[in-house]
Amino acid sequence: MLWTVAMTKIALYDLDKTITKRPTYMSFLLHAAWRHERWRLFFLPGLLFLFAGYLVRALNRGTLKERMHDMLLGSPIDADKMAQIAESFAEVMLADNVYPQARARIAKEKAAGHRLVLATASYGFYVAPLARRLGFDDVIATRVKYDEEGRILAEIDGENCYGEAKLRRVEAWAEAEGLTKADIAVRFYSDSQTDVPVFDWSTEPIATNPTTRLRNIARKNGWRIIAWG
Repeated sequence: MLWTVAMTKIALYDLDKTITKRPTYMSFLLHAAWRHERWRLFFLPGLLFLFAGYLVRALNRGTLKERMHDMLLGSPIDADKMAQIAESFAEVMLADNVYPQARARIAKEKAAGHRLVLATASYGFYVAPLARRLGFDDVIATRVKYDEEGRILAEIDGENCYGEAKLRRVEAWAEAEGLTKADIAVRFYSDSQTDVPVFDWSTEPIATNPTTRLRNIARKNGWRIIAWG
């Protein structure tokens, strides 16, 4: 892949199972519920009904995420308290849930002058501290709504940053930053076939810890495949 010197080099990363060994959302909910209102952990069996609703397509991914949030954290919740909990969660994730190879690659790209961007379906309010510790310059994530007192609501603001919606968010970010497609070289890392829209948009797609389906897509398209861990 030939990149010109004038191009802005961007290293764009998915989070769950790309940088992290395990998904982060359920881990965060448990971490936060224990520190916020641990009595809500009694609602854990209710998650089975939510997952069942998702499996039969009575709930979409965004609605499932909102219902899980409401069940285990409540709504509204104090944003400052969640910010403190998100900081402690980031430390837990760094301790045992981040691939060392991913961390090394991120550091190497930062040293080489890449602009590091995290693009994830996870909620921005809890992934921002982790992204900061890893050295990311920007975070594109699912946003939550806030009430008039600045408290976090169990509602998604806009779209769940997933699939085609992730590509729309990435494109909107680039436009807001004054970056045109012709002026940027984007290296994109993800484990999931749901990110094919972003893979197709990127300059250098890298299937990372890929699912079987993504591995097949990557082979068909001649994309690079890497595995960490």
